[in-house]
Amino acid sequence: MRPAPNIRRVAQWAALIAASLVLAEIAARAGFPAAFLLGALVCGVAFGASGVELRIPRPLLSFSQGIIGCLVARALTKAILVSVARDWPVMLLVVGTTVLAAALVGWTLAKSGTVAGATAAWGSSPGAASAMVLMSGDFGADVRLVAFMQYLRMSMVVLTASAVSRILIGISNVPSSAVAASSAVSLASLAETLAIAAAGAWAGRRFKIPSGALLVPMVLGSVLQANGLVEITLPPWLLHATYAAVGWYVGLSFDRDVLSHMFKATPRVVLSTLMLIGLCAVSALVLHRWTGIDLLTAYLATSPGGLDSIAVIAVGSSADVSFVLAMQTMRLFMVILTGPPIARLISRYA
Repeated sequence: MRPAPNIRRVAQWAALIAASLVLAEIAARAGFPAAFLLGALVCGVAFGASGVELRIPRPLLSFSQGIIGCLVARALTKAILVSVARDWPVMLLVVGTTVLAAALVGWTLAKSGTVAGATAAWGSSPGAASAMVLMSGDFGADVRLVAFMQYLRMSMVVLTASAVSRILIGISNVPSSAVAASSAVSLASLAETLAIAAAGAWAGRRFKIPSGALLVPMVLGSVLQANGLVEITLPPWLLHATYAAVGWYVGLSFDRDVLSHMFKATPRVVLSTLMLIGLCAVSALVLHRWTGIDLLTAYLATSPGGLDSIAVIAVGSSADVSFVLAMQTMRLFMVILTGPPIARLISRYA
């Protein structure tokens, strides 16, 4: 006798969770950023390609988007605001150059026929990978290929940024987290954060705002935190669960046809990623010559990786952390705002 559908589904979820935890622990010990997302993504791909039909419930996905929005909002600290207010002209110029470079890379990928226009645009966007993946689906992109492009680029950027930091200052160790988590979590702050994520995600979906489940909590959390009304608190266990949900959402949607296309596109995606890293390195050199800021800070500030992973390297080096995070945060907000029109332009003209 075959097991009942519910029992079989519970067993599949248990196996997926266990495998994801094991792989996440291995990735964390190897020093990979967002290890829980990576572990869940890889295991989700394996289960999805094997024919297992599991899906993340829509309310849970929306809430996970809200948590990611709060994660972005938390980056908007007073030190970053002061840095932006002091150096905003040069920051805006360099950030705009990076966004244009990413758009050029996306246009090249679409023009070559490697991936479709919207997928190329979102996959090449130099923002937080999880945010780009979650937003891309609302604008007609293939979230599976966007995730592949984003996390491949994130891995390459982390490796190259780590190598550059070691070459420039000879560091041998970096902390495992950009922001050390306190063992004591304020329950009131946590409750406020969960309320912002849940209410913002609900409002975004209720009023049919594009990527509203992510954008509404991000904007709401940024405004409230900047005015000192709340302190966004995201304990590690909550982020790990959120990353896992996002990883499963993407990974479980893969099938054999998508995997076949992904492997065929890998050489061009790698080449385009190296081109984007090179263009950003040129921007860093210009920033260094123009402002006199040290070369390592300029390189990390312009690197097209995720904010969290770059922050890890910046904190573990002699770089100006406030300047690096200010540049990365400003670029993240610009990418989120300009992503939809850039995707439409690339789809139309490439």
